[in-house]
Amino acid sequence: MLCVIYVMRYAERVKRDPSTSIVAHQREDNVKHFLHGKAQTSLTLTNTHKAILSIFALTFAVMMWGVSAKGWWMAELSALFIGSSIVIGFVGRLSEAEITDSFVNGARDLLGVALIIAIARGLVVVMDNGNITHTILNYAEGLLGGLNEIAFINAIYFVEAVLCLVVPSSSGLAVLSMPILAPLADFAGVGRDLVVTAFQSASGLPNLVTPTSGVVMGGLAIGRVAYTTWLRFIGPLIAMLTLMIMVMLSIGVVIS
Repeated sequence: MLCVIYVMRYAERVKRDPSTSIVAHQREDNVKHFLHGKAQTSLTLTNTHKAILSIFALTFAVMMWGVSAKGWWMAELSALFIGSSIVIGFVGRLSEAEITDSFVNGARDLLGVALIIAIARGLVVVMDNGNITHTILNYAEGLLGGLNEIAFINAIYFVEAVLCLVVPSSSGLAVLSMPILAPLADFAGVGRDLVVTAFQSASGLPNLVTPTSGVVMGGLAIGRVAYTTWLRFIGPLIAMLTLMIMVMLSIGVVIS
């Protein structure tokens, strides 16, 4: 609910005054890129658009079936999406040159994302192979030892949030941290269910900003939004969500 209110208030403010948008300085470039220079306030959904959206949805349906039932992965999925893009191009009445140019332009927008994710993933590998992550956990274990219940559960949240930035996989983070943090909770007098709640909260929230997330970086590239601009927009919301999570975790300790 908090996220919905935050986004809707921002949208309402921008609707009243477009100059208040954090990407207002990109308006001309965005109109040129997304609307091909035509600054319409509304677009008509044509039958061609409906057909393209249907093919797009069907592509994802086939992808889910292929991954779950046939064991498809990168090679098969790449072929699926390339084939789908060609079909969509012809349905949209694009020429061969226009299809190729559109594909190259789209790939160009995501090339920087691929490099960022690859470099960030390299840092994760270095931290794992160098036992740096384990060193952080060992330090956290000593740090959490003498805290009271409320301070302990909130500290767990922040430890998991920091680890999530270097281990974006939820299952990987659980395997790495839970064998250490769960027994500590027993000594601190905090229920393991609250530790799981802190883990779930921490493993989700940082993924809104982590540069190793393909969803975040890919979405920003498609929307032509700079990462620093995204941080300016999402920062206040993350601060509010963090405060709310800390309050809820503290209440959980009190009533448990």
